[in-house]
Amino acid sequence: MKRLGVNIDHIATLRNARGEGHPNVIQSAKKIMKFGAHSITVHLREDRRHIKDKDLFLLIKSKIPINLEMAANPKMLKIALKRKPKYVCLVPEKREEITTEGGLNISKNKKIIKKIIIELNKKKIRTSLFINPNKKDIKLAKDLGSNCIELHTGKISILIKKKKKFKSELKKIISCTKYAKYLNLEVHAGHGIDYRTAKFLSKIDGIEEFNIGHFIIGESINIGLLKVIKTFKKIISTK
Repeated sequence: MKRLGVNIDHIATLRNARGEGHPNVIQSAKKIMKFGAHSITVHLREDRRHIKDKDLFLLIKSKIPINLEMAANPKMLKIALKRKPKYVCLVPEKREEITTEGGLNISKNKKIIKKIIIELNKKKIRTSLFINPNKKDIKLAKDLGSNCIELHTGKISILIKKKKKFKSELKKIISCTKYAKYLNLEVHAGHGIDYRTAKFLSKIDGIEEFNIGHFIIGESINIGLLKVIKTFKKIISTK
């Protein structure tokens, strides 16, 4: 069965907008798990724009299976080794970016990535590298000792949403998945995935996990509005 990891960064974004405690990130994560998700993904960014250090501490303390997305640097490694999430996914990070813009530049950062992977493997933390779908990076991920790769699906997601030709990108992802499985790497997919994109990607044999956040949180607002508005109308109409 393919697994679903739900990224809750934007629940924290909404909470931080008021600087208060609603919505509660920990309670939301517990509900998401209760509703059938297999893990919770959080990106602890350098600027702490959404998930905070305390959130990570409380999520892990709650025994929720956490997939920690983090930059490949010594500071984040120290946090991961201290908190011991179940999973780690190394991602590129630019302070000014709105969201992650692409996969890791493994060739440029081989030394630090290898060191981080070795240290995380010692603690039995499953480590994944977030990469663009290309075979060179997949081979490098294997050589560096990574357990998994997560294919960046941003390009195909945009093409599908804009109703442009995407078959070439889909073939690339299929080919990369087959190659990764040949190298005995577990394959995940994430970034920009909505219902339509998921329908195409879920048909690919070998992708074992999907990590989805922005669309799930956004769509949940639409689905939940009716219930919340009805509840408030009932409350304010009661004498």
